[in-house]
Amino acid sequence: MTLKILIAGGFGVGKTTMVGSVSEIRPLRTEEQLSLAGAGVDDLGGVEQKTTTTVAMDFGRITIREGLSVYLFGTPGQDRFWFLWDELATGALGAVVLADTRRLTDCFPAVDFFEHRGIPFVVAVNRFAGTRDFRPEEVSRALDLETDTPVVICDARRKESGKEVLINLVEHAGRVHAARLLAEVGG
Repeated sequence: MTLKILIAGGFGVGKTTMVGSVSEIRPLRTEEQLSLAGAGVDDLGGVEQKTTTTVAMDFGRITIREGLSVYLFGTPGQDRFWFLWDELATGALGAVVLADTRRLTDCFPAVDFFEHRGIPFVVAVNRFAGTRDFRPEEVSRALDLETDTPVVICDARRKESGKEVLINLVEHAGRVHAARLLAEVGG
């Protein structure tokens, strides 16, 4: 049995980093160098040091126990690659929407994508050096999230932090899927 989880969010938020930090295998990455062709398209505000970008997906795996694995799929962040998201989302248990408080509006498309498709998700605020700290409730209000959508603080570079985010997601997705089953049986 395998569970499929997406790691989504805006450009430069840490999706590739998170997949790499929690994966037990060397992750598959489709990173390419930023080029002059993307200079007028990619907004590097707040992430000026970024030199590469994901052009298809990142892939990692976590084995929970014999016969149970989690497959992680990191989505590309720029809107010109969003056509890939529908395929990547097929069969997903849920998603992590990584957020950067310097560019919080960049995660609105991911939030909208998962809300409109009924895919359970959590928002994980990736802490970057030199950024102001916000409480999860503040981020939830800023993103106008449904009250039951968890917001957690994380450091995508740290394996334990990423694992905590994934545990929060699996627990939330379990509650959402159980409520849907109960509604179908009762209604």
